[in-house]
Amino acid sequence: MKIYEDIWFEDFTIGRVFRTKSRKISAKEIIAFGKDFAPLPYHTDPDEAKNFMFGELVAAGFHTCSISFGLFIESGIFDSCAMGSPGFNKLRWKKPVKPGDELSVEASVTDVSPARDKNDKNLISLLFQTHNQNNEVVLEMETRHFVRSRPKI
Repeated sequence: MKIYEDIWFEDFTIGRVFRTKSRKISAKEIIAFGKDFAPLPYHTDPDEAKNFMFGELVAAGFHTCSISFGLFIESGIFDSCAMGSPGFNKLRWKKPVKPGDELSVEASVTDVSPARDKNDKNLISLLFQTHNQNNEVVLEMETRHFVRSRPKI
């Protein structure tokens, strides 16, 4: 079930905050992502992970990033308006994500810029903050997205 529906450029006002549902992260998915995309012992082997700075298995940073963006997309915010992204301005991993952590996202609108031509590529900037079950920020990322305007009737 989507949290948001019928969101368009006009709905992205500076200061608006979008919140997502939460998702619990398992050791199995941390290991699978680690083996495919970040094959380091602290992402792939719970026993070997004890010998590294985290002292236990932790999710790869880009795994946390992917989960965060996935939660945002699943909420329905971009269903009507998405047109792609020119990229990130900032990406920070604030705390490690561990098996059993439950993540949710708050995305705040930080800037809006209407299209300058007839291509309808309005630009928005969002500050994502991903929280764990203890309301600790585990990830911050500033992203930019092209979004469509509400169709004129």
